[in-house]
Amino acid sequence: MTDLCAVNRLSTADAGFDRALDQLIAWDGVSDADVEKVVRDVIQQVRREGDQALIALTNRFDRRDIEQFDQLCIGADQLHAALQKIDSATRAALESAAQRIRDYHQHQRQESWQYQEADGTTLGQKITPLDRVGIYVPGGKASYPSSVLMNAIPARVAGVGEVIMTVPAPDGELSPMVLAAAAIAGVDKVFTIGGAQAIAALAYGTATVPKVDKIVGPGNIYVATAKRMVFGSVGLDMVAGPSEILVVCDGKTNPDWIAMDLFSQAEHDENAQSILISWDKQYLDAVHQSMTRLLPTMEREAIICQSLAARGALIEVENEGQALALINRIAPEHLELSLENPEAWLPNIRHAGAIFMGRFTAEALGDYCAGPNHVLPTSATARFSSPLGVYDFQKRSSVIYCSEQGASDLGRVASVLARGESLTAHAKSAEYRIRRD
Repeated sequence: MTDLCAVNRLSTADAGFDRALDQLIAWDGVSDADVEKVVRDVIQQVRREGDQALIALTNRFDRRDIEQFDQLCIGADQLHAALQKIDSATRAALESAAQRIRDYHQHQRQESWQYQEADGTTLGQKITPLDRVGIYVPGGKASYPSSVLMNAIPARVAGVGEVIMTVPAPDGELSPMVLAAAAIAGVDKVFTIGGAQAIAALAYGTATVPKVDKIVGPGNIYVATAKRMVFGSVGLDMVAGPSEILVVCDGKTNPDWIAMDLFSQAEHDENAQSILISWDKQYLDAVHQSMTRLLPTMEREAIICQSLAARGALIEVENEGQALALINRIAPEHLELSLENPEAWLPNIRHAGAIFMGRFTAEALGDYCAGPNHVLPTSATARFSSPLGVYDFQKRSSVIYCSEQGASDLGRVASVLARGESLTAHAKSAEYRIRRD
């Protein structure tokens, strides 16, 4: 069989393995100077000219012919009209996925709490939803109604007051599924703007686009760069890199299944990463053969080819211990444990965005309808980051109430510490409340 699928082959037994792996998984998401200049100019233009800038930039970058800003606005009535127009099977799938996502995220809700100490002092935490959030939904190479559900539903579960969505419509084309998903997820307003101009509008507000408290959702390098630049004026979920999957298999799963799991990430874009680890060399060969045979059947064959050649890999390890060490080293966005007993591995996995357990749990199920969020930390940020969730749309305020006796007791402690830091006003503020009787 002719090898139509070029993919890197690595082995932990190779002398240069560590260096080769580091080069493979490295991702430099930092924008170059040209991108940064474009984004900075766009942000300044939006801040200066508001809606008129959004019209001009949308016409320029998305090849539109907009004259009035209301042509970029989609109201709730239009969203529900789109929902009525899609076919019944598509609507049923969207509603089923939405309900599963809603049910899962209900478990993440946090409630305010307090406790009282013996002297009457009360301490606690007040949980408050954000007032308004902005959701960026990508357009262009593909439409992502699933991203609408995954970003908007946790916000609604958290109790966010208003959900604003931006989605580019290149050449005026917009997926009815995206609008239908917005209706199902409870999005309040949609603006058909994209790129850095959408991020700027959400971050700073215009006459028509309201300023939000937090922006969530992935985008291209211009969107990612804009998110970095506006951070601080607005909260962010994360600055995501290309999609990734790491599959660990014991050699007993149908190789066609694993080949397609690897393709499922590679087809996102040329920079996506798909890696398979196994201690069975013959199985790695079998998966490679499956990939070669199945590749011509893929609609996005060219993208998959480029992704696998640049960043994909089949890695042979000596044993399960080496496989586990590589999981924690790579810290993948998606981790598939296609194994006989995946539960036994779970306690030792420290770094992974989402973990898919067993031979039947394809990562694609998590992308759409399993329930957990598909907005996940990429580029090894699973070492310190978590999936998007309800907690991203809530904020916490500390609650402190001191009784007279509590203020006196705490005042003595605070006084010593404040004077140790030479902060006399702090010390006296606490000392005034110390009981002298």
